[in-house]
Amino acid sequence: MVTLVDQIISLAEEAGAGVLNHYGPDVAVQLKEDRSPLTRADLASHTCIVSGLADLDPDTPVVSEEGELPSIEERRSWRRFWLVDPLDGTKEFIRGNGEFTVNVALLENGEPILGVVLAPALELCFWATAGRGSWRRRGNGDPEPVAVSGRTATEPLVVAESRSHPSAALEAYLDGLTVAGRVQAGSSLKFCWVADGTADVYPRLGPTMEWDVAAGHCIAAEAGACVVGLSYNGPTLTNGPFVVGPEGLPDPVAAGQRA
Repeated sequence: MVTLVDQIISLAEEAGAGVLNHYGPDVAVQLKEDRSPLTRADLASHTCIVSGLADLDPDTPVVSEEGELPSIEERRSWRRFWLVDPLDGTKEFIRGNGEFTVNVALLENGEPILGVVLAPALELCFWATAGRGSWRRRGNGDPEPVAVSGRTATEPLVVAESRSHPSAALEAYLDGLTVAGRVQAGSSLKFCWVADGTADVYPRLGPTMEWDVAAGHCIAAEAGACVVGLSYNGPTLTNGPFVVGPEGLPDPVAAGQRA
Protein backbone atom coordinates (compact mmCIF):
# COMPACT_ATOMS: atom_id res chain seq x y z
CA MET A 1 0.00 0.00 0.00
CA VAL A 2 1.31 3.44 -0.92
CA THR A 3 1.42 5.64 2.17
CA LEU A 4 1.34 9.43 2.45
CA VAL A 5 5.06 9.55 3.18
CA ASP A 6 5.72 7.45 0.07
CA GLN A 7 3.81 10.00 -1.96
CA ILE A 8 5.73 12.90 -0.42
CA ILE A 9 9.05 11.18 -1.11
CA SER A 10 8.02 10.78 -4.75
CA LEU A 11 6.99 14.43 -4.89
CA ALA A 12 10.30 15.53 -3.35
CA GLU A 13 12.16 13.38 -5.88
CA GLU A 14 10.24 15.02 -8.72
CA ALA A 15 11.11 18.44 -7.32
CA GLY A 16 14.73 17.35 -6.81
CA ALA A 17 15.01 16.29 -10.44
CA GLY A 18 13.80 19.75 -11.42
CA VAL A 19 16.39 21.32 -9.14
CA LEU A 20 19.18 19.33 -10.80
CA ASN A 21 18.06 20.63 -14.19
CA HIS A 22 19.31 24.04 -13.03
CA TYR A 23 22.42 22.79 -11.19
CA GLY A 24 25.87 23.52 -12.55
CA PRO A 25 28.26 26.36 -13.28
CA ASP A 26 26.98 29.87 -13.94
CA VAL A 27 23.80 29.58 -11.88
CA ALA A 28 21.63 32.68 -12.40
CA VAL A 29 21.04 34.32 -9.00
CA GLN A 30 18.62 37.02 -7.89
CA LEU A 31 18.50 38.64 -4.46
CA LYS A 32 15.31 38.68 -2.44
CA GLU A 33 14.32 41.62 -0.25
CA ASP A 34 16.22 40.13 2.69
CA ARG A 35 19.33 39.83 0.46
CA SER A 36 19.19 36.02 0.46
CA PRO A 37 19.80 34.33 -2.91
CA LEU A 38 17.07 33.01 -5.18
CA THR A 39 17.54 30.80 -8.24
CA ARG A 40 15.34 29.26 -10.90
CA ALA A 41 15.78 25.97 -9.06
CA ASP A 42 14.08 27.40 -5.94
CA LEU A 43 11.09 28.51 -8.00
CA ALA A 44 10.83 25.30 -10.04
CA SER A 45 10.88 23.17 -6.89
CA HIS A 46 8.31 25.41 -5.21
CA THR A 47 5.92 25.13 -8.15
CA CYS A 48 6.30 21.35 -8.32
CA ILE A 49 5.72 20.75 -4.61
CA VAL A 50 2.87 23.19 -4.10
CA SER A 51 1.06 21.83 -7.15
CA GLY A 52 1.66 18.24 -6.03
CA LEU A 53 0.39 18.89 -2.52
CA ALA A 54 -2.72 20.55 -3.93
CA ASP A 55 -3.45 17.29 -5.76
CA LEU A 56 -2.54 14.97 -2.88
CA ASP A 57 -4.06 16.89 0.02
CA PRO A 58 -6.22 19.75 -1.26
CA ASP A 59 -7.82 20.53 2.11
CA THR A 60 -4.55 21.21 3.95
CA PRO A 61 -2.90 24.63 3.56
CA VAL A 62 0.71 24.93 2.41
CA VAL A 63 3.37 27.41 3.51
CA SER A 64 6.44 27.53 1.28
CA GLU A 65 9.49 29.75 1.55
CA GLU A 66 8.94 30.91 -2.01
CA GLY A 67 5.19 31.45 -1.67
CA GLU A 68 3.15 34.23 -0.15
CA LEU A 69 3.20 34.06 3.64
CA PRO A 70 -0.31 33.92 5.13
CA SER A 71 -0.84 36.26 8.08
CA ILE A 72 -0.80 34.96 11.63
CA GLU A 73 -4.49 35.88 11.85
CA GLU A 74 -5.20 33.42 9.06
CA ARG A 75 -2.81 30.76 10.35
CA ARG A 76 -3.79 30.91 14.01
CA SER A 77 -6.72 28.55 13.49
CA TRP A 78 -4.72 26.00 11.52
CA ARG A 79 -4.45 22.63 13.22
CA ARG A 80 -2.62 21.03 10.32
CA PHE A 81 -0.51 22.45 7.49
CA TRP A 82 2.37 21.65 5.15
CA LEU A 83 5.67 23.50 5.57
CA VAL A 84 8.02 23.49 2.57
CA ASP A 85 11.54 24.65 1.82
CA PRO A 86 11.83 24.00 -1.92
CA LEU A 87 15.61 24.43 -1.90
CA ASP A 88 17.31 24.54 1.48
CA GLY A 89 20.94 25.53 1.21
CA THR A 90 20.74 27.76 -1.84
CA LYS A 91 24.26 29.01 -1.08
CA GLU A 92 25.54 25.44 -1.28
CA PHE A 93 23.61 24.96 -4.54
CA ILE A 94 25.33 28.02 -5.99
CA ARG A 95 28.74 26.82 -4.76
CA GLY A 96 28.13 23.43 -6.36
CA ASN A 97 29.03 21.27 -3.35
CA GLY A 98 25.87 19.15 -3.39
CA GLU A 99 24.82 19.97 0.19
CA PHE A 100 21.37 21.30 -0.60
CA THR A 101 18.04 19.68 0.09
CA VAL A 102 14.34 19.66 -0.66
CA ASN A 103 12.40 19.77 2.62
CA VAL A 104 8.74 18.88 3.08
CA ALA A 105 7.08 18.62 6.51
CA LEU A 106 3.55 18.12 7.77
CA LEU A 107 2.68 19.95 10.99
CA GLU A 108 -0.16 18.96 13.28
CA ASN A 109 -1.02 20.71 16.55
CA GLY A 110 2.29 22.55 16.45
CA GLU A 111 4.50 19.49 15.94
CA PRO A 112 6.12 18.03 12.80
CA ILE A 113 4.53 14.60 12.27
CA LEU A 114 6.05 13.85 8.86
CA GLY A 115 9.32 14.98 7.36
CA VAL A 116 11.19 14.31 4.13
CA VAL A 117 14.68 15.65 3.42
CA LEU A 118 16.02 14.85 -0.05
CA ALA A 119 19.56 15.73 -1.14
CA PRO A 120 19.21 15.18 -4.90
CA ALA A 121 22.84 15.78 -5.85
CA LEU A 122 23.97 13.27 -3.20
CA GLU A 123 21.24 10.74 -4.12
CA LEU A 124 20.29 10.60 -0.47
CA CYS A 125 16.85 10.71 1.14
CA PHE A 126 15.81 10.75 4.80
CA TRP A 127 12.25 10.59 6.08
CA ALA A 128 10.18 9.99 9.19
CA THR A 129 6.60 9.86 10.39
CA ALA A 130 5.52 10.21 14.00
CA GLY A 131 5.81 6.95 15.89
CA ARG A 132 7.36 5.02 13.00
CA GLY A 133 11.03 5.91 13.27
CA SER A 134 13.43 7.48 10.79
CA TRP A 135 14.66 6.03 7.54
CA ARG A 136 17.35 6.60 4.94
CA ARG A 137 17.78 5.53 1.34
CA ARG A 138 20.97 5.90 -0.69
CA GLY A 139 20.45 6.06 -4.45
CA ASN A 140 18.24 3.18 -5.56
CA GLY A 141 19.04 1.10 -2.50
CA ASP A 142 16.58 -0.29 0.01
CA PRO A 143 15.27 1.86 2.88
CA GLU A 144 17.17 1.37 6.11
CA PRO A 145 16.26 2.55 9.61
CA VAL A 146 18.54 5.10 11.26
CA ALA A 147 19.10 5.97 14.91
CA VAL A 148 21.20 8.39 16.92
CA SER A 149 24.62 7.36 18.20
CA GLY A 150 23.42 6.97 21.78
CA ARG A 151 26.24 9.04 23.30
CA THR A 152 25.29 11.08 26.36
CA ALA A 153 25.75 14.82 26.87
CA THR A 154 28.73 14.22 29.17
CA GLU A 155 30.68 12.12 26.64
CA PRO A 156 32.91 13.47 23.85
CA LEU A 157 30.55 14.50 21.05
CA VAL A 158 30.86 15.03 17.32
CA VAL A 159 29.29 18.37 16.40
CA ALA A 160 27.36 19.06 13.20
CA GLU A 161 27.80 22.70 12.27
CA SER A 162 26.75 24.99 9.46
CA ARG A 163 29.09 25.45 6.54
CA SER A 164 27.65 28.90 5.80
CA HIS A 165 26.79 30.29 9.25
CA PRO A 166 29.77 30.15 11.66
CA SER A 167 29.30 32.20 14.83
CA ALA A 168 31.05 33.26 18.00
CA ALA A 169 27.94 32.17 19.90
CA LEU A 170 28.41 28.61 18.66
CA GLU A 171 32.01 28.58 19.84
CA ALA A 172 30.93 29.83 23.25
CA TYR A 173 28.26 27.13 23.42
CA LEU A 174 30.76 24.42 22.54
CA ASP A 175 32.93 25.47 25.49
CA GLY A 176 30.36 23.69 27.64
CA LEU A 177 30.82 20.40 25.78
CA THR A 178 33.62 17.93 25.19
CA VAL A 179 34.06 18.09 21.43
CA ALA A 180 35.40 14.93 19.80
CA GLY A 181 35.14 16.24 16.25
CA ARG A 182 33.24 18.57 13.95
CA VAL A 183 31.31 17.87 10.75
CA GLN A 184 30.37 20.76 8.48
CA ALA A 185 27.31 20.55 6.26
CA GLY A 186 24.87 22.80 4.47
CA SER A 187 21.09 22.80 4.72
CA SER A 188 19.04 20.43 6.90
CA LEU A 189 21.57 17.64 6.40
CA LYS A 190 22.87 18.53 9.86
CA PHE A 191 19.66 17.15 11.39
CA CYS A 192 20.14 14.01 9.31
CA TRP A 193 23.74 13.53 10.44
CA VAL A 194 22.52 13.52 14.03
CA ALA A 195 19.68 11.16 13.09
CA ASP A 196 22.01 8.54 11.57
CA GLY A 197 24.80 8.90 14.14
CA THR A 198 27.32 10.63 11.86
CA ALA A 199 27.24 13.45 14.43
CA ASP A 200 25.98 13.56 18.00
CA VAL A 201 24.80 17.14 18.40
CA TYR A 202 23.69 20.04 16.23
CA PRO A 203 23.55 23.40 18.03
CA ARG A 204 22.25 26.42 16.11
CA LEU A 205 22.59 29.73 17.91
CA GLY A 206 21.29 32.02 15.17
CA PRO A 207 17.79 32.47 13.77
CA THR A 208 16.18 30.07 11.30
CA MET A 209 12.85 29.96 9.54
CA GLU A 210 10.41 27.22 10.40
CA TRP A 211 10.60 25.74 6.89
CA ASP A 212 14.36 25.34 7.36
CA VAL A 213 13.96 23.00 10.30
CA ALA A 214 10.59 21.24 10.44
CA ALA A 215 11.38 18.20 8.26
CA GLY A 216 14.79 17.69 9.85
CA HIS A 217 13.26 18.10 13.32
CA CYS A 218 10.87 15.22 12.65
CA ILE A 219 13.64 12.99 11.31
CA ALA A 220 16.05 13.67 14.19
CA ALA A 221 13.36 13.28 16.86
CA GLU A 222 12.07 10.00 15.44
CA ALA A 223 15.67 8.74 15.35
CA GLY A 224 15.93 9.34 19.08
CA ALA A 225 17.33 12.88 19.38
CA CYS A 226 16.10 15.47 21.83
CA VAL A 227 15.15 18.72 20.07
CA VAL A 228 15.09 21.85 22.27
CA GLY A 229 14.13 25.37 21.21
CA LEU A 230 11.93 24.84 18.16
CA SER A 231 8.26 25.76 17.86
CA TYR A 232 5.93 26.28 14.91
CA ASN A 233 3.30 28.57 13.41
CA GLY A 234 4.68 31.63 15.14
CA PRO A 235 3.86 35.20 14.04
CA THR A 236 6.82 35.48 11.65
CA LEU A 237 7.66 31.75 11.28
CA THR A 238 11.07 32.51 12.77
CA ASN A 239 12.87 30.42 15.39
CA GLY A 240 15.74 31.38 17.67
CA PRO A 241 18.53 29.20 19.10
CA PHE A 242 18.00 25.45 19.28
CA VAL A 243 19.96 22.26 19.84
CA VAL A 244 19.49 18.70 18.59
CA GLY A 245 21.18 15.82 20.38
CA PRO A 246 21.15 13.84 23.62
CA GLU A 247 19.22 14.96 26.68
CA GLY A 248 20.96 17.21 29.17
CA LEU A 249 22.76 19.57 26.77
CA PRO A 250 23.32 23.23 27.76
CA ASP A 251 20.40 25.56 27.14
CA PRO A 252 20.73 27.01 23.59
CA VAL A 253 18.33 29.86 24.27
CA ALA A 254 20.40 31.11 27.21
CA ALA A 255 23.55 30.82 25.09
CA GLY A 256 21.92 32.78 22.25
CA GLN A 257 20.86 35.52 24.65
CA ARG A 258 24.42 35.86 25.96
CA ALA A 259 25.86 36.17 22.44
